[in-house]
Amino acid sequence: DVQLQASGGGLVRTGGSLRLSCAASGFTFDNYAITWFRQAPGKEREGVSCFSHSDGSSYYADSVKGRFTIASDSAKNTVYLQINNMKPEDTAVYSCSASTRCWVGWGKILVDDSDYWGQGTLVTVSS
Repeated sequence: DVQLQASGGGLVRTGGSLRLSCAASGFTFDNYAITWFRQAPGKEREGVSCFSHSDGSSYYADSVKGRFTIASDSAKNTVYLQINNMKPEDTAVYSCSASTRCWVGWGKILVDDSDYWGQGTLVTVSS
C-alpha cells in the first residue's frame, strides 16, 4: 500500500523552528517529486515546497521563500521540511504528496495533480 506519513508538528512560539518529516512507502520514491502543502482553518490548501528527485531541484512558494528548506534522504524514503523564523500565519495542517514532477508557477507550488496523498501533522505557532 502507498503511504505518505507526515510527522514532526507541534506547538512552537513565534520565531521558533520545526523540522517536519514525510516518510514514504509503497512506491518508487526516487521516481516522484514530493510536495509539502498546508491548510489552515478556513483557508485553501497551499503548496509550500517541492523536491524533484529527477534532478535534485527544490522549489518554494513565494510566501515561504527564505524560511523553509526542503531536503530528501533517499536512503530513508523521507523528505524533510525545515521551517525557521515561524510566524502565527504558519499555523496549519502540513501534509505531503507525490507527483511525477513539481508543478510550479506564478510564485506558487501547485498540488492538485499529485498522484498520492498523505495525512498531515498539525503545526501551531503561538504569538
